Amino acid sequence: MALSRERTVAEPLTALVIDDEPQIRRALVRALASDFEKVLEGATAAEGIDLAASARPDLIILDLGLPDRDGMAVCREVRAWSAVPIIVLSARHSEREKVALLDAGADDYVTKPFGTEELRARVRAQLRRSRAAAPGDAGIVEIGGLRIDLAGRTLLRDGEPVHLTPTEWALLRAFVVDAGKTLTHGQLFRAVWPRSAGDPQQYLRVYVANLRRKIERDPLRPLLIQTEAGVGYRFTAID
Repeated sequence: MALSRERTVAEPLTALVIDDEPQIRRALVRALASDFEKVLEGATAAEGIDLAASARPDLIILDLGLPDRDGMAVCREVRAWSAVPIIVLSARHSEREKVALLDAGADDYVTKPFGTEELRARVRAQLRRSRAAAPGDAGIVEIGGLRIDLAGRTLLRDGEPVHLTPTEWALLRAFVVDAGKTLTHGQLFRAVWPRSAGDPQQYLRVYVANLRRKIERDPLRPLLIQTEAGVGYRFTAID
């Protein structure tokens, strides 16, 4: 069972950076300084795992290319006992690899070289997601002009009711529960069609397009449901 982190008001918000390149660690420490009171650094997989276990950080940024152990293995090990948000840094561009690391338990990824503002936006999204209680079936979520009542299965857009099919409800719930997390095609397919077989990308392409038409202000330039090319989708909370 994954352990949740219990924090007191006095505890500083802590990030852990696991990367073997000193210049990357320095850049990440600077980028995270405005959102975290403390940023810990680990240069190896072993050091990073030890720090994750002892310091119980609020967020981990993990490089895939570590000298002593692959970052994906580190992600699996940490995920076995902690629910801490994990953002993976990778110089690799393989879509299959991105899907594999998300299936291994990563919450998001950023490809090197990365932009500081994009990284900070991804970090803030993960912090929001980890702080918010999962809405569950009784949750009411208000976001981007929408009022989503998962228990009552009602959706209002700018105060006007919007009809969703049962499949669209299942898809929207999967997005809302993991808002800010990049979900692979396979993860979404299993959440919406758990007992079905088929091509996840083909199914999702159709239903995501339908859902966008109902909840996005401009379905051709979506702000809520972001496409992660070749990987899946991410539901973005709009502040």
